[in-house]
Amino acid sequence: MDTYGLSDDQSDGARQQERHYYLLSELQSLVKDLPSSFQQRLSYTTLSDLAQALIDGTVYEIVHGLLDIQHLTEKNLYNQRQKLHCEHRALKQDLLRKHRQALQMCKSHNVAVLKSNQRTETEALEQRVREEQRMMDEKIVAEMDQKVLDQQNTLEKAGVSGFYITTNPQELMMQMNLLELILKLQQKEMVSGTLP
Repeated sequence: MDTYGLSDDQSDGARQQERHYYLLSELQSLVKDLPSSFQQRLSYTTLSDLAQALIDGTVYEIVHGLLDIQHLTEKNLYNQRQKLHCEHRALKQDLLRKHRQALQMCKSHNVAVLKSNQRTETEALEQRVREEQRMMDEKIVAEMDQKVLDQQNTLEKAGVSGFYITTNPQELMMQMNLLELILKLQQKEMVSGTLP
């Protein structure tokens, strides 16, 4: 019985080793499509560690889950920004309508004062719109930055080589390239039917 269990373990080990070599070879091939500055930074060890993390397919599922969350977040933030834009447009149209009505009912000797007051009101609304848009944009950037940190943290905890929490633009670009490699390799495996 023990020898049978041992040979199963050896067989599993051999299959895992074979899959590791296959994934490593595929990654090395895919890396050639990256800019040379990134190719130089991706050592054999990094690619080997990445291949090891990809063996059972769990990382593919994690990456897809993270991408789904990111796309939902982006869509939600876009919709919030569009809603704000529509609200601002409605406010401007209402103010314009109110100003037109006031001008039509205004006595000629009060027109200059009314127009001055309306200019002030319009400028105040424009300032409010700019401020609310700026705050919305800051919120969007902060939420997207948080998503990046969440993704880095999740992938680091999953043991994916090259992922850790950073805001360094070069390191972020490297992580984006690693994600691209993972997605391309998964696509290739889906097409060829070699996905675990």
